[in-house]
Amino acid sequence: MVLHISSKSILGKVFFEGDVIVLGKSIIDDGCFIGNNCIIGFPVRRSLRDLISRGCVDFSVYDDLSEGVLIGSNCLIRSDSIIYERVRIGNDLETGHRVLIRENTVIGANVRIGTNTVIDGSVRIGDNVNIQSSVYIPPRCIVEDDVFIGPRACLTNDRYPPSRRLEGVVVKRGAVIGANATLISGVTIGEGAVVGAGAVVVRDVPSGMVVVGVPARIICSREEYDEKKLSWEQVE
Repeated sequence: MVLHISSKSILGKVFFEGDVIVLGKSIIDDGCFIGNNCIIGFPVRRSLRDLISRGCVDFSVYDDLSEGVLIGSNCLIRSDSIIYERVRIGNDLETGHRVLIRENTVIGANVRIGTNTVIDGSVRIGDNVNIQSSVYIPPRCIVEDDVFIGPRACLTNDRYPPSRRLEGVVVKRGAVIGANATLISGVTIGEGAVVGAGAVVVRDVPSGMVVVGVPARIICSREEYDEKKLSWEQVE
């Protein structure tokens, strides 16, 4: 096992699975498990460019640059995940493998993030959020409490790429985003709304409505959806 733990970091009772790097003024609370080949507190791009120009590419030098990460208690971060500096994570996070969380992201408590998911920085994620595998969430997106995001869903932040105007997606409390759905820059998914698998959402979805298709259109209410879900669950 090879550990590179910054002398600036403050660690509670933390369990390391294998080779782990913790940089800068990171704070990791009790009961956390950090998987093999994880990097915590990776410096932002601007800092790396400066180091490369000076030929100073070394994790010991990165310590002086990284502002570190704040990670709450009882978090499970599986192998090959990378968390950049200036990330704040609440208690009871659980990730799959190879998760990337970029800088200036804030994540609430009791959040699940699936394997190969990319949270690309400056994102806000609430409590009790379930993000499945291979989801992409770009900067300026907001995901409120109790949201479910299915595998390979893609949120976007540039309506006419590549442009200089970036506007994230807002997913309101209790919404459900189906597998392979695409949410176009600037849309708001209303509270308790459902986006069907494979849908392409180009305009706001009202609270409590279910949309499907390309482009997405309303087909029923969340109440009707929940009734169908209950009937499905009762079939043996």
